Amino acid sequence: MKHLLFSITVLAALAAGCVSAPSYDDPDTQAASALAHRLLGKTADRIEFRLREGDTTDVFRLSSEGSRIVISGNNANSMAVGLNHYLKYYCLVNVGWFSWDTFEVPKRLPKVDTPVEIKARVEDRFFLNYCTYGYTMPWWKWEEWEHFIDWMALQGVNLPLAITGQEAIWYQIWTELGLTDEEVRTYFTGPAHLPWHRMLNIDHWGSPLPHSWLEGQAELQKKIVARERELNMKPVLPAFAGHVPPELNRIYPEAQIERMSDWAGFDLADYPYFLDPMDPLFPVIQKKFVEKETEIYGTDHIYGIDLFNEMIPKSWEPDYLSRVSRQCYESLAAADPDAVWLQMTWLFWNERKYWTQDRIEPYITSYPAEKSLLLDYYCERQEVWRQTQSYYGVPFIWCYLGNFGGNTYLAGNFADIDKRIEGTFAEAGPNFSGLGSTLEGFDCNPFMYQFIFEKAWDSPRHRDLAAYGQALADVRVGKADEAGREAWKILLNEIYVDRSVPGHSPILNLRPSFGRSSSYHSSVKFTYENEKLLEVIRKLLEADGQGSAYEFDLVNFTRQYLSNRFEAVFAEYKKAYEAGDREEMAARQADLLATFDTLENLLSTNSYFLVGKWIADARAWGASPEEADYYESNARNLLTTWGDRGNILTDYADRTWAGLVSSYYKGRWQLFFDAVNAAMEAGSTLDEEALKESLMDFEKAWWAERPGTFASTPSGDAKAVVKAVLEGLAE
Repeated sequence: MKHLLFSITVLAALAAGCVSAPSYDDPDTQAASALAHRLLGKTADRIEFRLREGDTTDVFRLSSEGSRIVISGNNANSMAVGLNHYLKYYCLVNVGWFSWDTFEVPKRLPKVDTPVEIKARVEDRFFLNYCTYGYTMPWWKWEEWEHFIDWMALQGVNLPLAITGQEAIWYQIWTELGLTDEEVRTYFTGPAHLPWHRMLNIDHWGSPLPHSWLEGQAELQKKIVARERELNMKPVLPAFAGHVPPELNRIYPEAQIERMSDWAGFDLADYPYFLDPMDPLFPVIQKKFVEKETEIYGTDHIYGIDLFNEMIPKSWEPDYLSRVSRQCYESLAAADPDAVWLQMTWLFWNERKYWTQDRIEPYITSYPAEKSLLLDYYCERQEVWRQTQSYYGVPFIWCYLGNFGGNTYLAGNFADIDKRIEGTFAEAGPNFSGLGSTLEGFDCNPFMYQFIFEKAWDSPRHRDLAAYGQALADVRVGKADEAGREAWKILLNEIYVDRSVPGHSPILNLRPSFGRSSSYHSSVKFTYENEKLLEVIRKLLEADGQGSAYEFDLVNFTRQYLSNRFEAVFAEYKKAYEAGDREEMAARQADLLATFDTLENLLSTNSYFLVGKWIADARAWGASPEEADYYESNARNLLTTWGDRGNILTDYADRTWAGLVSSYYKGRWQLFFDAVNAAMEAGSTLDEEALKESLMDFEKAWWAERPGTFASTPSGDAKAVVKAVLEGLAE
């Protein structure tokens, strides 16, 4: 009778969800449970994690036992993927990559009626790009990083690029070798530009780097790599790629140190210097750096080194390329005998007229293939593995880039990517090692990256794109709704059909001109009818969804619709100008300027689209008011002129963000309209060169003098604002 009463009590407690949280005695289940509690709070007590032993492939299994959800896996990373699968497809919950993303799980967790078991299709799942550390993450602190690492684990990422905090080590190396404090800190760039310093593109710009930054980033990196390892990730750490301060020649006058070629139009004073890998000093520096990095951050023996990213080697002779890569590898192996050299193959695409097969092959095969891992960087546009006999047997990861500069622009060739990935599985051969993403910045198409990582697992959900789209719609809307499903059907079939390209921007974000914008690349092409996007917005409103993903989509798609509409209205303005129709010009000008105000109101409702948050996060790193001002200028600069006045990368990192829209983009267009109207009044044609000079003065003043402050937290109801926007357009 006592056993019966005990059983009834336990069953009642299970039904009520009152059973205490499971306890764990192994690191993997402890890490998975800790992740679940960070995301779900006490709700995670109703989820039990179990470690599977003996599996040689990453795998997770979902099932229900009473009121408890059971997630088993061969390690914490696999269990995290299982948790994400459960949240998405049973709870209709989307966990976003930013710490401020909110979501609610059902009060009663849905049962897994039929157990589900899913294995990984590939061993390696890579994420991030050097550029992401400038375009998205330069100002992050632990709060942002902690959530993001959890997000990566949910996607199954196990090879994250981890390059934070390296300047603190380089500072020690260079000063130990005899350079002064001033020489080293002015060798670095400002924080947002450090990715391009690390990639051997520029020196000095925005320097000197404060000591507080060096120290703060070093402490942050310790936390980052520790948490990533808890979740079975192998952080890809930096190593020496030959980049040195020129003053090193004062100490080592015989060293083969050469100034590199021009990059992006920066001044000669900002050109980087390169130590030839065949110089005897190269392995000395490599060993010093790797040993000190290992001492401070530990190592998983995978190192990112890119010798010639967007730069020209001193010789294109195959023998030289073979010797220089072999020497670089040997320096790394001498520092860490277990080292694997990971490098991006963006250079084979970007400088494709030089990197012919007779040069690529000796460059990547001069050292053991098992000690190499290549990132096929931009596969949605060009799969280099297909041009190189599958990289001549060297292991590679198929990567989706998806975004340049953090531009806010709807892009992603969804169905084509699915076809390309499946083609790679079928045809690439045994050295095809994994899937990944090399996005330059976190953008406005987050589901595309989640899709890439789902393809790394043998889930039936992505085998049928129509069914996947329906499931995606339910997750994004927060419930099963026919109108929401119709909206996403249009999006996936008609909107997300084109790949991202550099300069993917609406013209309202670009330096205004009647001709081709002088902003970098400035690609404004979209192939769908804008009214289709309006139909999507109306259907999403009809769906009356819930959650931050739904609200983000409403704002995001309305933002793009208004941006596309701006282009059409400007075409009407230009036609009126050419016809000398002053009345029509005035009407169209008023419409265009009003669009900035409408966008500002819309974007202010969502944290994704606030330049004020970007600036506030930058200022938060300042150890003094002067440092806070320094960081703010650096943060403003990257999004606008990128470098000094008139830099050719102007607008490369443009964003349709509240604050930028009202003060920077609208300000430029107001200058443009004023110049046009003044020319019309004077009976002359617009002086485009004089206008450009005025615009460049305005642009520099915006980041250098820091006019205005902007809200760093959202305000207003997104759904109500979108409805008001549509009502205003209908009038």
